[in-house]
Amino acid sequence: MNIDTRIRRRQDDAGLVRDEATISPVSHIADPVGRGPTFEALLDYLDPVLDGALPPDAYVWGPAGAGKSAVVTALFAHLRPRRSRRGSIVHTATRPRAARERSQSFVYVDARAATTDFARYHAILDGVVDESVPTQGVRTDALLDRLRDTLCRSSRRAVVAVDHVGESETCSLSALEAALAPLDGALAWVAIGRDRPTDLDGDPPATRFEVPAYETRTLADVVTTRAMAGLDARALTHQQCRDLAAWADGDAHDALAALFAAADRASERGRARVEDDDIAHACEATPRHAVPLSQVLTLAPNRQRVLRELLDVRPADRSSVEETAAAIAAGVDLSAGTVRRYLYELADDGIVERVRTDGSTSGRPPSRVEPRFPTSVFRRLYEAETQG
Repeated sequence: MNIDTRIRRRQDDAGLVRDEATISPVSHIADPVGRGPTFEALLDYLDPVLDGALPPDAYVWGPAGAGKSAVVTALFAHLRPRRSRRGSIVHTATRPRAARERSQSFVYVDARAATTDFARYHAILDGVVDESVPTQGVRTDALLDRLRDTLCRSSRRAVVAVDHVGESETCSLSALEAALAPLDGALAWVAIGRDRPTDLDGDPPATRFEVPAYETRTLADVVTTRAMAGLDARALTHQQCRDLAAWADGDAHDALAALFAAADRASERGRARVEDDDIAHACEATPRHAVPLSQVLTLAPNRQRVLRELLDVRPADRSSVEETAAAIAAGVDLSAGTVRRYLYELADDGIVERVRTDGSTSGRPPSRVEPRFPTSVFRRLYEAETQG
């Protein structure tokens, strides 16, 4: 950002929040901060693509909020436009002709949204071909056959990144490997997950990339970059950015969720800057190691509605799961029994927590339900999505 741009931003009176999406914890930016070595390692890994070959399958792993998704989505977004209409991502006179004429596709699949083999095959095929891919009236094996024909019987090849593997509602690494085995030689897959390779079921790929948690200084740079792009230039001090990073303890999702909540609170109060009490309130309201909001927002619509109604249930009506379910059912077109089942399933998946009234977290009833995600940020993002 040059000096003239900085001056214009200070002169422009557009309010505290300039670009809400930029500070959102569910958004990724084109050039993630502080992950240069990871980018270089992945580019080295993808180097065979330049010769028309496929790299080996790989596994990218690290803790929640380490920037794994941000790096891979940014990298694939940059690589996709570099494909020519006829061939590989880069053409040089020294590359073999066969390599130059072989088409390479880079496809990103979110396992949270693609929860079945059919959905995963559909997402891959949709990323490879130009025409629309039907979502109904076709069997899974027929979709696999079409994908196999598209890749194996042509010069096309694909590198497929499958994100969020091994979570409570997503496929395991071994299940992904089995689903993509019929396409061996036609595509290479990059699984992205949190588990250490030694904790995975089956035999993980030999090619592995660890993405460690952010150091506090680097995470402060992440927060500063997002704040500079999405807020008024004077909205946040460098010390506040460092404080957010130190509190988040290496988790970029939690840091950005607290940033979003603090800015939203300050904006609602008509402030020109984020105050320290906004930061403190946001940190207190954000659970440590919170469930990523991108995970919550990919839940089925009825489950999201139940979570949204949960936020408005009075404390007096939350002494047990049954009472909470009845209170939620009064505001949605679902039965109390269905809501109760959803709450138990959401608790099993870690989205909410059942807390016994005696203070322990073991056993079932009687227990109240507590969200494990940043509630104020979810409220804003949910309402923005449902209200257009």
